[in-house]
Amino acid sequence: MLQQYKTIMVAVDGSSEAELAFRKAVNVAKRNEAKLLIAHVIDTRAFQTVSSFDGMLAEQATEMAKQTLADYTDYAKKQECHDINTVIEYGAPKPIIAKQLPQEHNVDLIMLGATGLNAVERLFIGSVSEYVIRNAPCDVLVVRTDLNNKVVKEEKE
Repeated sequence: MLQQYKTIMVAVDGSSEAELAFRKAVNVAKRNEAKLLIAHVIDTRAFQTVSSFDGMLAEQATEMAKQTLADYTDYAKKQECHDINTVIEYGAPKPIIAKQLPQEHNVDLIMLGATGLNAVERLFIGSVSEYVIRNAPCDVLVVRTDLNNKVVKEEKE
């Protein structure tokens, strides 16, 4: 019997790379007759100042995330993917995507878009995808191509 995934999580952040991962995740979920969990993590560290947490920015980010998830859900349903859940989490994306959500939702495949960090950024902060690959308790697929397995744009070094 072939390996079949039961719960596929795709992490989205509004980037074009995340969009590629999402579209591929829909196809993989359909082929596997799996649940699709669309996750968006709002990095609250970006809203913190020395004195306080800016609630207005977080609220705007939440509304944008809700709209993005609604749009993605509509797309997945049109592609005949029916078992879809969405989640918005707040905090540091790396451990939430790599550990927390996979444990809470019994995820057996995480799909992520490749990030566009340059070598210096990778050295100091590391990419989310790199962290997830190293720490996730399940399979991880980093998506670099479109649905036709073609690279969308040339990467510049």
